Order: sequence, then structure tokens, then C-alpha cells
Amino acid sequence: MNCRGCKDRKCYVEGKTCFPWTEEIEKAYSDPINKKLLATATALEANFYMELTRVEEVIRFAQEMDYHTIGIAHCIGLAREAEVIASIFEKWFTVKVVCCKVCGKNKKEMGLPQIKEDRFEAMCNPVGQAMNLNKEKTDLNLLVGLCVGHDILFAKYCDAPVTTLVVKDRVMAHNPLGAIYSRYYLKNKFNVPGVI
Repeated sequence: MNCRGCKDRKCYVEGKTCFPWTEEIEKAYSDPINKKLLATATALEANFYMELTRVEEVIRFAQEMDYHTIGIAHCIGLAREAEVIASIFEKWFTVKVVCCKVCGKNKKEMGLPQIKEDRFEAMCNPVGQAMNLNKEKTDLNLLVGLCVGHDILFAKYCDAPVTTLVVKDRVMAHNPLGAIYSRYYLKNKFNVPGVI
């Protein structure tokens, strides 16, 4: 199975099977929580296709899932944005916010590289973010601009489901697809001809 380069997308238009539907897949979807997650996501897509922003989709999804407490794990560089997001979500939910520098642990103590060697730098602490939100018993956690790798650790240690609201991309104003839509980046940075 390799979906790369597929032009006809017959799985989408005809139900063609390139990868078998296995008992393992069937079992995963028979789990009541997974079934509700899938049904809720699919209903949102069907009822609001191209009508809602990502923020609005997450709000409706959380309401449909009967979630009450939303966790926000944010990068310190997106603290203002996280504050605005929290202000929006708290209209419907209890919101718990935790910054990436929680616990203030020195990078040097952990043997981690620093941006500037001549000063104190607190390490990012995605495990601490997850554990703090676990203590708050959040129903859903939102990623707001955590670094690559930190986002993985955060999701790994969360008890609640995690969705990404903001992907960090400092160069592209937090829009990673900007590099994919840019012919300059495709040609000069990635040496890939423009295909979009």
C-alpha cells in the first residue's frame, strides 16, 4: 500500500480497497469512545463543511462530546494567543492553561542545549504540562504551538485526548502549509518542483 502518487483516489469515489479492513480496525471502531469520536467528527464534517474555523470546530466537537474541561498547553511564545483562545473557550467550558516553561527547570541541569549560553534558560516541559492537565482532569487538551517533539511528548503523557489548534512555525506565521504553497520554498529550500 502506498497512497503517494495515487491520481484516481478510487478509495474515495468508489470504495476501492488498497489496504484491507482488518479485524483489528473493526475492533478499534467498536470501542464506544472511538465510535463516538468518529461519529462526532464525521457529523461535523457533514453538517459544517467549509463553514467553521478550526476554533469553531473544536468548540462544537467538545460540546457534542459533552466535554466540560478543556486544557490548553501552549508555547511561551504564544502566551497572548493562548490567552485569547482561553477567553473564547471559557464561554462554554472550564479552561485550564499551562505554559511550556512550567516548573522552571534549568536546561543546564538536564544537559540540554541553550539558545544563549550566558543566561538562565528554562527548559520546555511537555511532560509536566501533560501531568498538570491530568491532575485537572481535563476532557480534551489543545496544543497551541508546542515545538516539534515537545508536542509528541505532551500527547504521549496526556490522559485526555489531544488535538492541535496551533502548529508552531515561526518562519511561516504558524502556517506550515505556507512553505508547501510557496514556489520559492519548494524550489530553493526543498529542491522540489512546484506541484500545487
